[in-house]
Amino acid sequence: MIRRIETGRAYEQKVRHGAGTVVRGDVLYTSGLTSRDRDGNIVGKGDMAAQIAQAFANMGDALRAAGTDFPRVVKYTIYVTDIDAYLAAAEHAAPFTAHRQSSTLIQVARLAHPDLMIEVEAVAALG
Repeated sequence: MIRRIETGRAYEQKVRHGAGTVVRGDVLYTSGLTSRDRDGNIVGKGDMAAQIAQAFANMGDALRAAGTDFPRVVKYTIYVTDIDAYLAAAEHAAPFTAHRQSSTLIQVARLAHPDLMIEVEAVAALG
């Protein structure tokens, strides 16, 4: 069984991917979620802390839409355009990563839009 996850954001209708996919009913694989608001506008241009907060808020929406939440995340992959800026603002991610999930942090040259500084994807258990 495969179930596509949508959070109901208007922006989701404009892109080619959903917020995540549930496979066999017990695992959620999210798409990379960024610091876009409900209308698709980038939150926190040039502000890593604001972008972290928005990206993880969006992650929370996707997790809840699938019937799970942050404590059930088993793996994060976090893409950033500046690791030093991320590490300086990492306390803003702490409430969402406090469950000792597996995690990978990767610096990339750029993301899908030049104003995006972070993209987060997760694998979470359901049920």
